[in-house]
Amino acid sequence: MSKDPFRTRDHVADFDGIVADIVARSAATRAALPMLADVAYGPHEAERLDLFFPEGPRKDLPVHIFIHGGYWRMFTRSDYSYIAEPVTSAGAIAVVIDYALMPAVRMAAIVDQVRRARQWVLDNIAGHGGDPGRLSVSGHSAGAHLATFLFNEGSAPSAALLLGGLYDLKPLQHSFLEPLIGLTDTEVEAFSPLSKSHSPRTKVTVLVGERETEPFHQQANLFADRLTGQGLGVSKGVLEGRNHMDSVRDLGLRGTIAGDWLHDVVVAG
Repeated sequence: MSKDPFRTRDHVADFDGIVADIVARSAATRAALPMLADVAYGPHEAERLDLFFPEGPRKDLPVHIFIHGGYWRMFTRSDYSYIAEPVTSAGAIAVVIDYALMPAVRMAAIVDQVRRARQWVLDNIAGHGGDPGRLSVSGHSAGAHLATFLFNEGSAPSAALLLGGLYDLKPLQHSFLEPLIGLTDTEVEAFSPLSKSHSPRTKVTVLVGERETEPFHQQANLFADRLTGQGLGVSKGVLEGRNHMDSVRDLGLRGTIAGDWLHDVVVAG
């Protein structure tokens, strides 16, 4: 029986070890960086975000939003605090957001939440030393999917980094996720980024690990081509020797290919 190409654990031998490492790195980041934790951007208990700041004066700083993955059904913002390290080292404010998880809520609610988190940033970040006009975003896996909804309507960021993303939801209806989140045909149609229009204001970096399974490579290529056809500036990259999980661990480390891509996106924002 062939392995499900979307079941990450089947294709990443050290899945648990990598998760444990990023959780530990995140705890260390929260202890080391100036931060404002557990800020509400809405009434739901999951509608919270953490702000991380670079050392020194805070005035008109670039701002970067990170959206975690987990197939819309697992992980929290606290697991991914470590992403703030390269963001703040680039002189920007890092905003790591949470959202409610499926199947307790549906996809429409999650997309609405990430958009309202963006709006909170636009409305409030100046009070924390940030410049809302210098906004960039990134996301991994399901988080990359969600990040696309920040530049397909409303106030688009100037730059986005999408790592290991999912841009066509149809194949997931035939994956291990079907009994877990039960994506409907309506959700597939409404929330597949490949079928949407996107703002040409946003410069997009589409990354995928070399050792990702084939659907992730296919979707990255199709989505990058789609964005290019819509007039967006697009950069594509394949992270040599990296899989779905060590690629996102690298995202929080300067000196790695992924971490340096993130640094450049933050500076461009």
